[in-house]
Amino acid sequence: MVDLTPFRHVKQIDSTNTECSRLARAGRDTPLWILADEQTHGRGRLNRPWQGGAANLYASGLYQFNQPPARLAELGFAAGLAVIETLAQWVPAEQLRLKWPNDVMLDGAKLAGILPESGGADGQYWLVTGFGINLGQAPDVPSRKTACLAEVIWGASAVPKPIEILPELIVAFEGWIERWQAQGFEPVRRAWLANAFRLGQTITTSDGRTGIFEDLRKNGALVLRKADGQAIEISAGEVFFSE
Repeated sequence: MVDLTPFRHVKQIDSTNTECSRLARAGRDTPLWILADEQTHGRGRLNRPWQGGAANLYASGLYQFNQPPARLAELGFAAGLAVIETLAQWVPAEQLRLKWPNDVMLDGAKLAGILPESGGADGQYWLVTGFGINLGQAPDVPSRKTACLAEVIWGASAVPKPIEILPELIVAFEGWIERWQAQGFEPVRRAWLANAFRLGQTITTSDGRTGIFEDLRKNGALVLRKADGQAIEISAGEVFFSE
């Protein structure tokens, strides 16, 4: 039996991602994980404050690689797949979908967010991947639908605790890391597309472009097919979906 990557469980922290980044810069041995009951300055994409709640999972994993940050960004997609694999024992797989680039959706509402951050130089790079999963409480976020696992599980006692679910998440994520290291991004890309939220439907980007969500490029960019037939790549920002 393979030993589980160690994790440190703390009551409160500013941000699990920030702490893992501090440890990376300090040269700490990896891999390692931080699990927190509460974050005082949790962060999401685009440096937004992470809206959480009691009994939810806040964790980050730190790993070292020799691939540069542009390649390590691919593991953000693998992280989403790991969340779906972990939660599928509680939620039917067809109810879970991956929204580009790093959200996990439950019946069309945000259940989890993933924040990959990397650094390093001279062939020695580190990747921190943060996971925020709404287990017991769906935070109130203006203009965004949110969900939690407790909404689809009968009985509060059946909702897994963060410390119970994290070992399974670590195993699932490391399984995808191994696949990525052995076979590259393509297996991750194919699996992500098979679970993509609203693939083939109309989307609007944060800078106002509208078209059909057609594909995921090998560089992780979303492919948008405009009404005039032009295909454009979206590599940053957000996308919005028609109801």
